[in-house]
Amino acid sequence: MLTSALAGFSLAIALIVAIGAQNAFVLRQGLRREHVVPVVLTCAASDALLIGAGIAGMGALVADRPALLAAVRWGGAAFLLCYAALAARRAVRPGALRPTDRPPARLRTTLLACLAFTYLNPHVYLDTVLLVGGVAQQHPHRWVFGVGAATASVVWFTALGAGAYRLGPLLARTAVWRVLDGVIALVMAALAAALVLA
Repeated sequence: MLTSALAGFSLAIALIVAIGAQNAFVLRQGLRREHVVPVVLTCAASDALLIGAGIAGMGALVADRPALLAAVRWGGAAFLLCYAALAARRAVRPGALRPTDRPPARLRTTLLACLAFTYLNPHVYLDTVLLVGGVAQQHPHRWVFGVGAATASVVWFTALGAGAYRLGPLLARTAVWRVLDGVIALVMAALAAALVLA
């Protein structure tokens, strides 16, 4: 059982560490110190839900619906392009982070954005439902494999959110936000292009 759990953890952490829309969003929320715990919990719970769905057999069902995959792909690309444009605009007109300068964003708005970055991103389905779910079927303890994979998600998002939170003193510099938002804009645009061209 331990072997299955470690295999699930290793596979999931290798997939999730790659920079992407969800990671960039969690990082930005951590840097802004806005609703970090709810965002981390939402991302981790969503990954656990999707991993569970994949292990239960949903991966095979989704793979047989090309129209559904296409709709998710194009919708996700449009969403990522919109966010890339917003990040690019922030990079052109950056602002330093001073928590007292403005009130935090509403929790509802933040969580809706978090859910969009999670469920409108086709790569999330490919990684969790199809890949992790498919590999889990090869292990004698597939649900233990899933627990290991879900644990990797919790560990990663917690480290990302908490680690960013500790960078507060650096955020008083406008140049930091210019670079961060510029990188986020490029990553989002590249992910959108990859989805369209796939």
